Amino acid sequence: MKAGPVRVDAVLAQVLEQHGVQKTVQRIGIFECWPEIVGERIGGVSKVKGLDGDVLFVEVRSSAWLTELSMLRGEVLERVNARLADAPLERIVFVLAETA
Repeated sequence: MKAGPVRVDAVLAQVLEQHGVQKTVQRIGIFECWPEIVGERIGGVSKVKGLDGDVLFVEVRSSAWLTELSMLRGEVLERVNARLADAPLERIVFVLAETA
């Protein structure tokens, strides 16, 4: 029996899952949509800096914002995980941006 055509996105998803990187690929999208997820105000003072497994690292412009976002950590994580439903994160680490 001859198999019919297969969608490329289905094949790619299967390959990514087989190699254990599907969640990482989904999570990378957070770099682009961070301001959309957290809103213009928070997005203007923070920037996603990296991912390490289930942990998202976010750089914050000032110590005042670092304190504020640390208190909102749970809410921000919920927003992020709502967007990354198939690849949720365990935690967010906010760090103070280095000034040059």
